[in-house]
Amino acid sequence: MKIKDLLKQDKVQLKEMDSLVNQVIEDEKILTSQTIEIEEDESSNFGDRLSDKMADIGGSWGFIIGFLIFILLWVCSNAFWLGHRALDPYPFIFLNLLLSCLAAFQAPVIMMSQNRQEEKDRRRARSDYMINLKAEMEIRTLHDKLDAFQKTHNELLEKLLKEQK
Repeated sequence: MKIKDLLKQDKVQLKEMDSLVNQVIEDEKILTSQTIEIEEDESSNFGDRLSDKMADIGGSWGFIIGFLIFILLWVCSNAFWLGHRALDPYPFIFLNLLLSCLAAFQAPVIMMSQNRQEEKDRRRARSDYMINLKAEMEIRTLHDKLDAFQKTHNELLEKLLKEQK
């Protein structure tokens, strides 16, 4: 049952996009300006922007190298330099807890950012579809005009040839 509902929803969306493209052609407007407005219309809140920024930072080489340096400093300071007064002695259980907490918070934030990126990609694909559809319709229109012009041209040539005889 859900598949049928999804297919119906897709058909409705395609009909809406087709009618928008037809309206743009009738009004002789540029479709790309409207599709850019669709992409820019998105209002992102503070949490969305924060998740995107955290995903950008968390998925970078700078973060990986920085965190590797942090872990090495933690291990060296607790294993060698601090000796018996170490905050987190050898099995480094506190460090393990910190890493687990970081992973527990970082994973959902990255997933939120990926979901937002997926939605952006979906909107871009829709606008690409509409632009391609408009281009196809314009090409068909031009082809029809060219055929009509060629037919008129041939008729005029035939008429001139008959008059010369």
